[in-house]
Order: sequence, then structure tokens, then C-alpha cells
Amino acid sequence: MAICDVCGNDYANSFLVSMRGKSGTFDSFECAIHAFAPRCAHCGCSVIGHGIEHADTIYCCAHCASQSGVQGANDHPS
Repeated sequence: MAICDVCGNDYANSFLVSMRGKSGTFDSFECAIHAFAPRCAHCGCSVIGHGIEHADTIYCCAHCASQSGVQGANDHPS
């Protein structure tokens, strides 16, 4: 068994996630997302989908990107 790095739960089915030289042990995807997901530069929520990236800044959606001054951000491009 291994202890989750986020919540401290000692769990028999824990797993390891590695990304860009950082790794962690987790008991759930929820904890892994909490530790690894980028945060929206406007509202601060976890970006667990594609999000929108502009000038090395990540936003969760076009609304947040637009509110931060990104021109032409669109969640549903034609």
C-alpha cells in the first residue's frame, strides 16, 4: 500500500503519475488532478480538459480568456 500525496490516504490501489519531471502517488484521479492540473489564469479553476492557451497562459474557457483580454477566443470555432 502507498500513501496519497494529496489526502494522505493509505490505499492498496494507489498509482503513480509522472509529468515533466514531477511525480506523485495518488489514491484517486481527483487527487492527481488536484496536484497536476494547471489552473485557469482568470478564475483559478483546475483545467482538466483542453482549455485555451494563449501566450503561454492557460484558461479554462473562451470566456475567461476574453475577460483577460485575449482577442478572438472561441470555445466552438466554426
